[in-house]
Amino acid sequence: MTSTREDHWTAPVAEHPLDADVRVPGSKSITNRAYVLAALAAAPTRVRTPLDSRDARLMLGALTALGGRSEPTTDGYLVYPISSTGSGEPVSVALGNAGTVARFTPPLATLGSAPVLFDGDEAIRRRPIGPLLKALRDLGARIDDDGRDAPPFTVHGGGGLRGGRVSLDSSASSQFVSALLLAGPAFERGVTVSLVGTPPSEPHIAMTLDMLRRFGATVDRDDSEFRVEPAKLSCPEYVVEPDLSTAAPFVAAAAVTGGTVRIAGWPEHTTQPGDWLRTLMPTLGATVRLDAAGLTVTGGPRIPGVELDLHEVGELTPVIAAMLCFADGPSVISGVAHLRGHETDRLTALATELSALGADVSETEDGLRITPASMHGGVFHTYEDHRLVMAAAVLGLRVPGVEVENPETVGKTFPGFVDAWTSMLD
Repeated sequence: MTSTREDHWTAPVAEHPLDADVRVPGSKSITNRAYVLAALAAAPTRVRTPLDSRDARLMLGALTALGGRSEPTTDGYLVYPISSTGSGEPVSVALGNAGTVARFTPPLATLGSAPVLFDGDEAIRRRPIGPLLKALRDLGARIDDDGRDAPPFTVHGGGGLRGGRVSLDSSASSQFVSALLLAGPAFERGVTVSLVGTPPSEPHIAMTLDMLRRFGATVDRDDSEFRVEPAKLSCPEYVVEPDLSTAAPFVAAAAVTGGTVRIAGWPEHTTQPGDWLRTLMPTLGATVRLDAAGLTVTGGPRIPGVELDLHEVGELTPVIAAMLCFADGPSVISGVAHLRGHETDRLTALATELSALGADVSETEDGLRITPASMHGGVFHTYEDHRLVMAAAVLGLRVPGVEVENPETVGKTFPGFVDAWTSMLD
C-alpha cells in the first residue's frame, strides 16, 4: 500500500486489462439478520461463513448486552438464544454507525426487563429511526428519546410486547419493516405491519421474509401488509452467502479496465439486491457468465451512458456512479433520494468528490447527473462511508493519484478490501 499521508491510500492504477479471481466475504445483510434470528431461536444456531466486520461484531455485542452470547467456531459463530432472565439493571448497546444494529435490536430490547440505552457514533445520530420508534410505541413499548427520534434513546424492557397490528412509514428505510418482522415471532400475538410509503429496497424485505421462513416462522404478505405469526424459531445451521454488493467494485473493475474478473461462490438463486449486477453489466457493455464456480464478468470496448433507476439497489450507487464517469456519454441515476440518510448524504458526497476530481456530476432531487470529463488525481474524501472507499478505488483504476481518505472505514463491510483490491491488480 502506498500513502501520501498516514490516513490516505493511493488507489492503484490498472496498467492493463485485469484477469483476476476474487473472493468476497459474507453478506452483511444476511449475517446480521441471521444473528438476530438465532438470538430469538429456541436453541443455538451455528452461523457459518458470516461476515467478520465492525458492523457484524457490533451486532454480536448488542445481542450479548441484551442477554445472549456467542462462541467462535472454525468457520463462524455459534449463537445462543437471548435469555429471558436478567437482573433488570440498565445496560447499554453500542451502535457504532451500523444501521442494522440501530434498527434491528431495539425491538429485541422490549422482550427483556431492563432499560437499554442505545447510542453510537455521531453519524448514527443523523440516520433516520423515528418511524420505527413510533411503531414500537404504538405496539406498547416505552421509549425515551427526548423527542429526538434518533439515538441516544432508551428502550424500557417490559418482558415482551403483545404485538398485533401497526402502521409504519417505511419510505426512509426498508430496515424499519425488517426490524418489526424479525422480532414478530417473539411477540405474544405476532405482528401485522401495514406500510405507509414505499420502502426503498424491496429485495432486502424479500431477504427478511425468506430468512424468517428458513428459521421456521409463518409469514404472509398481501401487497403492502405483512403478517408474522408468533413462533418458536429453529435453525441448527445457517450458511451465509458472499456479499454481492461488496462484490460491486470488483465487477466494475472488469468494465473499467476492459478485463475479466471472476467472483467465486456467486449464488444461482438469491434475494440479495447485489445480484442485479448480473442484469446491469450487459447494459454497460460487459459480458456475464454464471456457473458453478461463480460469476465471470468481462468488460467491453466501451461503457455507454445510461439512465438507471436504482431505487431497489441504492447501495450500489457509489460504485456505479464512479464507473459511469468513464462512460462515453452522460448518465442519470434516479430513485435514490433515501441515500441522503445513509452513513452520510451519499448524493452530496458523490457529487462533491467526483466533481473535485474533474467529472461533471450534479445532484438531482432523487439522484445524480453524470457527464464524463477528463479526470485528475487528488484527495477523495470518504465521510466514514465504506461504499465511498470502494467508489474511489474504482476511479483509481484509470485515474493516477486518487488518494483515498481513511480507507480503514471500509472495515464496516470488508476489512481486507485494500489487500484484496491490490492483489487483484498483481
